[in-house]
Amino acid sequence: MTEQDHHNPSIDSTTETTVGLGKGLDVGTANLAAAVQNDEGGITVNVERNAFLDIPSDVYSKNMLTKLKVPYVVHNGKLVVIGEAAFELANVFGRETRRPMADGLVSPNEQDALPMMKMIIQKILGEPQVPGELCYFCVPAESLDVDNNVVYHQGLFESMVSKLGYTAHAINEGHAVVFSELAENDFTGIGLSFGGGMANACIAYKSIPCLSFSVARGGDWIDKNVAGVLGVPRSKAAHIKERGIDIRDPKNREEEAVAIYYRSLINYVLSNIKTRFESGENMPNFNEPIDIACAGGTSMVGGFIEVFREEFAKIDFPLPVGRIFRSEEALTAVAKGCLVAAAIGED
Repeated sequence: MTEQDHHNPSIDSTTETTVGLGKGLDVGTANLAAAVQNDEGGITVNVERNAFLDIPSDVYSKNMLTKLKVPYVVHNGKLVVIGEAAFELANVFGRETRRPMADGLVSPNEQDALPMMKMIIQKILGEPQVPGELCYFCVPAESLDVDNNVVYHQGLFESMVSKLGYTAHAINEGHAVVFSELAENDFTGIGLSFGGGMANACIAYKSIPCLSFSVARGGDWIDKNVAGVLGVPRSKAAHIKERGIDIRDPKNREEEAVAIYYRSLINYVLSNIKTRFESGENMPNFNEPIDIACAGGTSMVGGFIEVFREEFAKIDFPLPVGRIFRSEEALTAVAKGCLVAAAIGED
């Protein structure tokens, strides 16, 4: 089972059918990503920011968007720009983008969220290769620290992906990291996804999840707290975090604040895994040390994995652990894991 059909050409020697069926979709608070197998047997991932910006529908705005070659749609009488372009335009206008999701789930405060997300998802997923093609999409696990309605969220995306012509399957986000990063370990170990809205954890044994949970702390939580202590807007806090700092070696008060909240986030996730594992029923006995794989956009900051190892060393972890590593492609690992699950689902 550890060897997927990714590299096996199909038995039928026609060139049409060599691409494996199935797609993976990462429904993230900050980014949406879709993974598909390409002609070479590798994986192609399309990523788009999960954001939009609406602009008054006047001649000046239309001309400006056309001149800048920014694609837009008209929705409820306004011009709407989606994805990365919305993010760039927001910086130009000094405005915040609107985010369809908050804390890992569809935002109840965004009335326009669903049609916007549908457009972004349609753009990155494309048409099914065959009617009813499998699409595995990620959902957060039940949260330990907030009452999150995962059932409603999952139902919305099941319906949305199905309407695009796919057979939709939900998979836990941390579990997707296990599929993406721990194939060589027979899909046994801990997958952690540090996203914008939350952090997801999954302990799996031979691909079967034994323990999954989420915490409502992620990149946005860091931004909110850094903005609060420094007295700056959230967008400025996000910029400090994303401009290439190393949280092991903060250079000024701003970077120090980011580093403090990163340590707090990592410690919080590890402490919760420890507590849950120690109190959990029916936990398998891991005889061999297991690996911990980290992924997600929030894990991409400089020094993340070194700080993670430092925090790990401080707690008496209840399991023998081997490697602790970050995915080489942390932003797209969840989408790839969804694709691997879809490929195995076909077997």
